[in-house]
Amino acid sequence: MTEQMEKNGVARQEIRIAILEDHRLMRDSIADLLDRRGFKVVATAGEPELFLQRIGGASPHVAIVDLALDTAAGSDPAAGLNVLRELRQYHADVRPLVLSATRDATMIDECLREGAWAYLDKLGTGFDTMVQTVEAIASGERMVSLPLLQSTLRAAELGNSNQDTGSTLLSALTLREREVLAYVAAGADNLKIASHLKISERTVKAHVSSLYKKLGPENRAQLALLARQLGIRPPANV
Repeated sequence: MTEQMEKNGVARQEIRIAILEDHRLMRDSIADLLDRRGFKVVATAGEPELFLQRIGGASPHVAIVDLALDTAAGSDPAAGLNVLRELRQYHADVRPLVLSATRDATMIDECLREGAWAYLDKLGTGFDTMVQTVEAIASGERMVSLPLLQSTLRAAELGNSNQDTGSTLLSALTLREREVLAYVAAGADNLKIASHLKISERTVKAHVSSLYKKLGPENRAQLALLARQLGIRPPANV
């Protein structure tokens, strides 16, 4: 268990994880797999109240939260939202990773607004992706998978989401990252971006790498297209 987190040097076994999942088999499977990968699962529960009680003394870094839960009042497709609100208010140091089978743009946006650091498609996400996402948000990165991002943007184009969706996704970016993203949208390569912003090409590469991680595209063309879809305007001087 000597793997180190890229950004802050925290070993996997030092990353504490709590899991809220109402299906016991799924909950136990996730816990077991994370344990096998070297993480420390400190709390698990199948209902929100018990989950929030247990994380109080467990101090997890990451909380994996199932969005749709079976509660005493019946099945609630958005029960996890209340958990996100409680975490944001009373456990601000915990970084939630939402698992959901819905790709509804409004719901994704609302989860991000309520403090989710990551949102993964429960039905289409492999375990390796979950591991990578846990590591990423534990080191301070916010993640939304590309398919979900594309779904959100398509819904926004059809008028099923409000104009704040793009703003929510862009809120995770620094000012410099937004500047770099604008040049990427214009088709500029790293050397040209470095020249315009008067920074090193190595620094540009670092910003582009961060943009990939935060926004989820798989290549530069997707990143440029995504920038335009999010309303980033290419600089006039390119």
